[in-house]
Amino acid sequence: MNSRAQILSRIKQNQPGYRPLPDDIQQYAPAGQQEAQAVNKAAIEQFKTVLIAIGGAVADVYSYEEISAFIATHFKDHKRIISTFSQLSGSIERDWQENDPHSFENLDLAIIEAHFGVGENAALWITESLMQQRVVPFICQQLAVVVRARRIYPTMHEAYKEIGATDYGFGAFIAGPSKTADIEQSLVLGAHGPKNMTVFLLHD
Repeated sequence: MNSRAQILSRIKQNQPGYRPLPDDIQQYAPAGQQEAQAVNKAAIEQFKTVLIAIGGAVADVYSYEEISAFIATHFKDHKRIISTFSQLSGSIERDWQENDPHSFENLDLAIIEAHFGVGENAALWITESLMQQRVVPFICQQLAVVVRARRIYPTMHEAYKEIGATDYGFGAFIAGPSKTADIEQSLVLGAHGPKNMTVFLLHD
């Protein structure tokens, strides 16, 4: 018996026993408004902690003017910036939505919106209706996403419950900048997509 066969044999002998899947996953429903606010606050804090841990950045904002000011300060050297928000001011390219996808190859910063976020893994759910162009959040050098703070759910269970009740074509969960650790188990950020990701938590 060669080493490969030995390894597979040992794995087969040490498999855990089968367990039935649950009939339904119980959703946590806060009893009242105060409890719901407490759950949301805890989910927001977890979202921030996880996002920073996986290489992203987060900024609490209370208006689109604050977002515009942040962009003007932190991304002032970026030549090509696009946004799906008409409320943002500054040197942002307009009327790009119908452009050929190949034209975004030199895109420095894209600012788009997310439907909601998930606290436990800092994932943001974004569908094509918010991206405008599917390629945008994956081809840009820097990605900024605006999500309403009240739309941060604690777990993926709540996220999938909402997704299951809506119709959409293309969608993706995006969590932090792109990353890989395939080479010598060394983490590299921005390996195949945005080098950095900033999330604006919009409190309204």
